Amino acid sequence: MKRILIIAFLLIGSNLFAQKKVIDKVVAVVGDNIILQSEIEQQYAQYILQGTKPDPNIKCYIMQSMLSQKLLTKQAAIDSIVVEEADIDNEVDRRMRTMISRAGGEQRLEEFLGRPVILYKDEIRPDIHEQLVAQKMQAKITEKVEVTPLDVRRFFEAIPKDSLPTYNTEVEVGEVVIYPKLTKQEKEVYKDKLEALRLRIKNGDSFATLARLYSQDPGSARDGGELPFFDRQTMAKEFTAWAFKLKPGELSPVFETEFGFHFLEVLERRGESVRARHILIVPDSPPAAMERAKVEIDSIYQKVVDKKMDFSTAASLYSGNNDTKYNGGMILNYESANRTTYIPTDKLDPSIFLVVDTMKVGSYSKPDVFTDNRGKKGYRFLYLKTKIPPHTANLEQDFPKIKDAAYEEKNSKVVSNWFDKRRKSTYIRIDKDFYNCDILKEWITDTTVSANNE
Repeated sequence: MKRILIIAFLLIGSNLFAQKKVIDKVVAVVGDNIILQSEIEQQYAQYILQGTKPDPNIKCYIMQSMLSQKLLTKQAAIDSIVVEEADIDNEVDRRMRTMISRAGGEQRLEEFLGRPVILYKDEIRPDIHEQLVAQKMQAKITEKVEVTPLDVRRFFEAIPKDSLPTYNTEVEVGEVVIYPKLTKQEKEVYKDKLEALRLRIKNGDSFATLARLYSQDPGSARDGGELPFFDRQTMAKEFTAWAFKLKPGELSPVFETEFGFHFLEVLERRGESVRARHILIVPDSPPAAMERAKVEIDSIYQKVVDKKMDFSTAASLYSGNNDTKYNGGMILNYESANRTTYIPTDKLDPSIFLVVDTMKVGSYSKPDVFTDNRGKKGYRFLYLKTKIPPHTANLEQDFPKIKDAAYEEKNSKVVSNWFDKRRKSTYIRIDKDFYNCDILKEWITDTTVSANNE
């Protein structure tokens, strides 16, 4: 079924681009900006490419999104809001990677586009620029939105008692992680392997080909090692140091970060942003290194269990996971705007859930081997700090979640009020073909109809 939908997308897309100049018409006007039928059809075709069933009603939602975007960009121009070129480059690259993946490869995508991907990237760049400006404008509209404890309480008390949400079991879990540390001699094996690849490139071999063959960075290897533009805060400090030191076209020596061993080539520099490509080798952990890690974590575990050191101190001093060690070892719920440590069990990493599901509150699991999301092996032990059974929402236990909901409601109201005011003061005309869209009723006023009949 998915293949049929993709083929349908390719046909829709090719017909659209082939006939664009013939069938195009203006379907909406917002101030001095226009929306074309081809823009609606192009976004609808991308919707089909996602593997979803064709649904013409989606065009109503696309129109609503584009109308909102035009209003936001109109205000952004007044407020002198700009988007960095590097941010546009990154978003263009991200979307092209997604489209190539869904189309089944770059060649398939170019067949449906009827043009090289590089040309299509130039065509969509203005649209993506506008979308990013709109996003930045909306962020400015809501930048001062905040909720006080009183706001949260009033929001909660306004919810009918029979409509209060129920929450599944939640836990607070901590970890101490020890990764094997390689000796200088053990590291040389991987450094020598990378140095051989670096010399091949210096002697004329293709960087992109070698990256695809040997790099162990799953996010960039398939793109020939290329990374989107990044600033000084994005990458590991050792990576950043070389990226901002070199000139375009220069190769770095082999260097080490927490992810493994790399070398990189700078491709382009724009102000305080750099685009580069790299090859990464992630070292395996030889048995001797794993044994050293086991001895280390067993010692830490025993100190914690014997109460010679509290868990938080142990994590802060020794844990090798930087995402948790600076939080006393506690794992954060990144899906919460408040970065709470309370995590629904259905959102836990399955490997962690299997361990803590049978643990008692206040207890520690025995150190065991694990593999992290980068494929790196190490040892860890877990601490079950809190376990809250399923329950109906209440302020005492669920304040962070209720605060999130109160914030979202207030945020939504601010944005809605902003659009209400701008719609009343802006010339808007929408094509009659969209009058049956319920979602556009707020946009189609008597003034809109009158303008459309002019």
